[in-house]
Amino acid sequence: MSELLAPAGNFEALVAAISNGADAIYLGMNRFGARAYASNFDLDELKKAIHYAHLRDVKIYVTMNTIVFDSELQELYNMIDELYLATVDGLIIQDLAVFDYVVKNYPMMEAHCSTQMGIDDLEGTLLLKSLGAKRVVLSREVEIEKIKEIKQKAKIPLEVFVHGALCVSYSGNCLMSGLIGYRSGNRGRCVGSCRKPYELVDIKNNQTYPKSYLLSMKDLNTLDYIREVSIADSLKIEGRMKEPAYVANVVKAYRNALDDKQEKDVQKNLLKTFHRTFTKGYIFHEDKKNITNGEKPNNYGYYIGKIIKKSKIGYQIKLEESLNQGDIIRIDHNGQEINLTAVRIYDKDQNFIQSSNSTCFIQIKENLSVGDSVFKTKDSQFYKEMEKTYPREFKRFSLNIVVIAYVGTPLIIHAQCEDHHISYESDFVLEKAVKQPTTAETFTKQFNRLTDTVYELGTIDFSLDEVFIPATKINDARRTIIEALNTERLTQRSAIFKKRTQEKSISFPLSTPQLSVFANTKEQYEAAMACGIPTIYYQDNVVRRNHTSYPKKEGMILVGGYGGIYAYQGKNELVSDFSLNVVNAKTVHILHSLGVHRVTLSHEINKTEIQDLIQSYYLANQGYPNLEMIVYGRADLLFTRYCPLKKFDLCGKCKEGIYELKDEYGSFPILSHKDCTTTILNGKILNLIDDLETIPNIQMFRIQLTTENQEQSIGIIEKFKEKLKTMKRTSYFNTQTDTRGHFNKEIM
Repeated sequence: MSELLAPAGNFEALVAAISNGADAIYLGMNRFGARAYASNFDLDELKKAIHYAHLRDVKIYVTMNTIVFDSELQELYNMIDELYLATVDGLIIQDLAVFDYVVKNYPMMEAHCSTQMGIDDLEGTLLLKSLGAKRVVLSREVEIEKIKEIKQKAKIPLEVFVHGALCVSYSGNCLMSGLIGYRSGNRGRCVGSCRKPYELVDIKNNQTYPKSYLLSMKDLNTLDYIREVSIADSLKIEGRMKEPAYVANVVKAYRNALDDKQEKDVQKNLLKTFHRTFTKGYIFHEDKKNITNGEKPNNYGYYIGKIIKKSKIGYQIKLEESLNQGDIIRIDHNGQEINLTAVRIYDKDQNFIQSSNSTCFIQIKENLSVGDSVFKTKDSQFYKEMEKTYPREFKRFSLNIVVIAYVGTPLIIHAQCEDHHISYESDFVLEKAVKQPTTAETFTKQFNRLTDTVYELGTIDFSLDEVFIPATKINDARRTIIEALNTERLTQRSAIFKKRTQEKSISFPLSTPQLSVFANTKEQYEAAMACGIPTIYYQDNVVRRNHTSYPKKEGMILVGGYGGIYAYQGKNELVSDFSLNVVNAKTVHILHSLGVHRVTLSHEINKTEIQDLIQSYYLANQGYPNLEMIVYGRADLLFTRYCPLKKFDLCGKCKEGIYELKDEYGSFPILSHKDCTTTILNGKILNLIDDLETIPNIQMFRIQLTTENQEQSIGIIEKFKEKLKTMKRTSYFNTQTDTRGHFNKEIM
């Protein structure tokens, strides 16, 4: 049976999930988790959550799925030490430095590879398995057939998302929030730039398409495919930002489906808590045209009726679903939406009513029109029903006891629950009953008062004289046994002496910085060749992250993901790309040890952090790392399997036009790839040419060409060649078109 894994942004959501049948909970601490805006847990709250969950045989996984800078690593390691002692079952991890620390020091605490690592193929799965992963959380883009193949061949537990919000970008490969607003998704602070409205513009043909929420994905819903998806070992519900009623609703639906319990109107009930309308997702081959919801980026609700008349009472709604006092509704009027709570509902005689199933009247100051649609975004009655489902015990554990009660001896009770055994002996001696001896029925009645525990009375056997046992003594015995059993069932851990293992030192001689060029077009490649650039990344020697195909190649390869490292290590000279999100020295060392010759730094590291990384690496290895840094180019804001052109039936038109997304602040060029994936580029160009002399100990500076023509490419390359040759102070930076990205700014 697959594990049902539920989210908890706070303790109430955790209780809601467990009460409705979750097998495991994932949650975040106040730092280092990819949902910084959830309530999250401090250490005391976490211990309370673990106590509650473990008594119910529910596992707790903590998210530590952000990138971590060198200055933060010791604090994070200290936190992991505390999490281990708190008996956390596993950590969900993005950064290799964190992963390595857990694997080497805490084998009893599982290391799970977060979807932020971008693993979507067999090769990436096998690499992380070889490094000690106990579970891999696959990308949301992986199709069910591929999941089955990975499961069969990799022989490692797999976790897949089955319900909830979807990112338009491959997770971990979105820099949109960070580069536009300096709040990074890789640091847990995504502001949801993809949930904004955009226009699609064909600048070549001077055509603009209607503004809509072009990048806003629908919510995933695989409930109808539960038998197929349960090939995975863990089924994950997204939603650490969601309220407890949402968690209860979704967990209940999937629990019943997994247990083959028929639930009436289950899909309709899923519409009654937060959703952006539903998609079966890439996992079940959703058409890219239907995977986003251009109408709304937030809670959609469900249709309940329409405005049919305006009268002196107010606006009359013809209902197809009930409307109750306290419901929150949305009315769509001329492209605008009006949201209100139904505080007062009237009938045709102007009587105040609590609810209606046919027609009713509402009074609002806004102007509406006949035919306006009405949606319910919060069903107050359904929320009350959900709130009744927690706290409660979804299952109880059978407590079997043997009672031995003889005159002149202490009361002895042997208790057994699963594999745990408790023996109780009273501090008093039993006496012969003067009047009414305690019967088996009386004893059972008192001992059966277990409603405030996780137990239920199973078998009870008696060896009983005619003795009298006061009810208070029976109750004391029951409480003592329960307390001892709880202690027995809750795992305790002692601090582990962490052995300091001497890592193999890996270092590279410093040399004069060189220039590399990434070419997106043949023109750009020819420009780089004409300028005499020896290191050019173009087509045949580029294997981007989420590529999932690894044909035999010659020479040096730029690899963007873990699958590429696994496929080509020991066969080719490897350069890891920015998409591995490298921001600390330990991760650099791990990649070097895996055969990566040169490591490209993340876009999300600033100049101070770069120097911290190099210094930390030098201290650990008595030598320098081999680093590459992108110093020019439009950064990839996001890489996605989705194509915004298809939303307007423009499939194939990418070859004829030049497209970009546009909002009120600027434009974002679109690169359409041959495999129908898409890269959205930053509107501004990263340009650090004037800062090169302030960046020591970098072996390779890269120019990332994207939309430039051949003439522009040559001009850019020649400027950088001259700069590297002289390292004289320059002032080429254009404040209108250029950005320094995160170079001078700390990312949040």
